[in-house]
Amino acid sequence: MNLSIGSDHAGYAYKEAIRAALEHDGHVLTDHGVHSTDRADYPDYAVLVANDVAAGRADFGVLVCGSGIGVSITANKIAGIRAANCVTVEMASLARQHNNANVVCTGERLVDEATAIAIVNTFLATAFEGGRHTDRVAKIHTLTGC
Repeated sequence: MNLSIGSDHAGYAYKEAIRAALEHDGHVLTDHGVHSTDRADYPDYAVLVANDVAAGRADFGVLVCGSGIGVSITANKIAGIRAANCVTVEMASLARQHNNANVVCTGERLVDEATAIAIVNTFLATAFEGGRHTDRVAKIHTLTGC
């Protein structure tokens, strides 16, 4: 699977751990940074990942910041993106099953490293259920000016 990944300084350590786990599993990654714990602004990295997914250069995106909130809000500003901030494995599964999310976000300050990796792995392994959820997801993309 082709994946795009990014973080700010507060998510750097988990981004690196997630990246290593995903590469070990054979995924191809575009790492948009950050590449250190030096202060960085999460919108600069979240938009790069979201644009990769929206343009079809990546199948899914992975974003990490301190809480997962900022990167999720930023990614969702890009047309075609359905970013879900997940702090449990169940949330990751439901984000894919019911919402067909295409970017998973999590927070280094909110979950332990093993859980963050499990969230990403579950997200990537879970299929969209379709059915009654298809029309609901389509409605998301018709909203303007809300």
